[in-house]
Amino acid sequence: MKPVRIALAQIDSVVGDLAGNRARILRCAREAAGAGARVLLTPELSLCGYPPEDLVLRESFVAACEREAALLARDLASLPGLHAIVGHPGRIEGRRCNCASLLRDGAIAGTYAKRELPNYDVFDEQRTFAPGGRTLGFEIGGTRFAVAICEDTWFDRIPGQAAASGAQVLLVPNGSPWNVGKGAERLEVMRRNVSAQGLAIAYANQVGGQDELVFDGGSFVLDAQGVVRARAPGFAEHLLLADFESGVPQPGTLAPEPGAEEALWQALLLGLRDYVGKNGFPGVLVGLSGGVDSALTLALACDALGPGRVRAVLMPSRFTAPMSIEDARALAQNLGAATEVLPIEAPFESFLSLLAQPFAGRPWDTTEENLQARVRGMILMALSNKTGSIVLTTGNKSEMAVGYCTLYGDMAGGFAVIKDLTKNQVYRLCRYRNGLGEVIPARILDRAPSAELRDNQTDQDTLPPYDLLDEVIARYMERGEGVPSMIAAGLPAEPVRRIVRWIRTSEYKRRQAPVGIRVSPRAFGRDWRYPITNRFREEEADGAGEA
Repeated sequence: MKPVRIALAQIDSVVGDLAGNRARILRCAREAAGAGARVLLTPELSLCGYPPEDLVLRESFVAACEREAALLARDLASLPGLHAIVGHPGRIEGRRCNCASLLRDGAIAGTYAKRELPNYDVFDEQRTFAPGGRTLGFEIGGTRFAVAICEDTWFDRIPGQAAASGAQVLLVPNGSPWNVGKGAERLEVMRRNVSAQGLAIAYANQVGGQDELVFDGGSFVLDAQGVVRARAPGFAEHLLLADFESGVPQPGTLAPEPGAEEALWQALLLGLRDYVGKNGFPGVLVGLSGGVDSALTLALACDALGPGRVRAVLMPSRFTAPMSIEDARALAQNLGAATEVLPIEAPFESFLSLLAQPFAGRPWDTTEENLQARVRGMILMALSNKTGSIVLTTGNKSEMAVGYCTLYGDMAGGFAVIKDLTKNQVYRLCRYRNGLGEVIPARILDRAPSAELRDNQTDQDTLPPYDLLDEVIARYMERGEGVPSMIAAGLPAEPVRRIVRWIRTSEYKRRQAPVGIRVSPRAFGRDWRYPITNRFREEEADGAGEA
């Protein structure tokens, strides 16, 4: 048998940019061929970008993808001997499928259609695709290859069929989104379902941000014993080369794996950078309060985009402590971001005057607090309209879970960078960023968090301690644990019931929140679909089921 070199093209496709994605794949193919590769493996739906969602329901889109696949096959005719696996939507026997085609010698030599269509968490493929039934295999220099797409390898049936057919290497195009812990989970599943069948695996994963999803890349090669033989870096485009002898992968480049907080930081940077860049925004605006959430958001924005594309807006009120303004200015200066100070006292007073008669006889309450937040939201959106820059909201998952946020106020904006981070994660990432170079003033991290919408206010005037709140969110929202089981585990009954009640009654707010980056196994958004109008009360149902 002759040695065979495989190139895994870890690329950042843009959904709907068919010509641009074709050009990107062609560049990778030329680089791969120049390096002596005989096989080019691209990610799932690499030609159209993943996930295309309801674009796939438009016949014109599917037809355009099929035309681009044929054009790419023609383009690759200049690279004789290269076998390219390219993902695209296509029609097989009149059914719309998630396909991976073998492009060789100027033609489409065969097509595989994904057979296991995920329909859980963020996935909804049974709505847009029909399952395939055909196999795709080929041989180069005595090494036998088979193709399976992403979810097909999360069960052992299809890898087992490939092994039974005589395949030695399974080529797997992937669009596998990242969340905390996903990398280790992928390896465990591939070892259980693919390596256990006696197959080596080449796993090419997409990289980049697509709306709320982040794809980390991290493409890899495993031998039949489940040993990682080659690994691409995470969160960056890369062409990974791997040599196979008699179907056995040889030791290759092993990019170091990032630590937990480094990976989380890189995921947020990539998600923000791609959302802003792919959608053509010239820059971003951040309302900077002197608090920890806006501090982290500004640091992420400056690191992701460069400070020249970031504008920090300070909007102090009568309740803003001098230290908040000082810390906000110091943070922006440390990061190199431009700042603007626009006090809100005058517009706030105007609203109070306008509403004096209808509010007569009623005490000050959250109405006046929310008015301040809404004045700030109006200012930020006006700046956004005038400059074209997008407003980054600064709310975190702990706040969004229980509705500790203001509609049309601090929720006003276009992208929610930290919406899936709990408050404790916010603090940990701030300290991680300071470990790279101290930019966030220590006082921001040390003082009690406060919205500063009334005198001497702190978050804990309203909310339970964040340690408890975050644990309930993790148990109830992310893992589906019930109220009785949390109380049985020793969590205090009354605060648990109150937090769960707040999560339920705040659904209407979250539905109106901007899209943001998903980094947990379950985020508010695509994989949390609870009704707003909902009278089920778990605490009244003897602990049966999930609220």
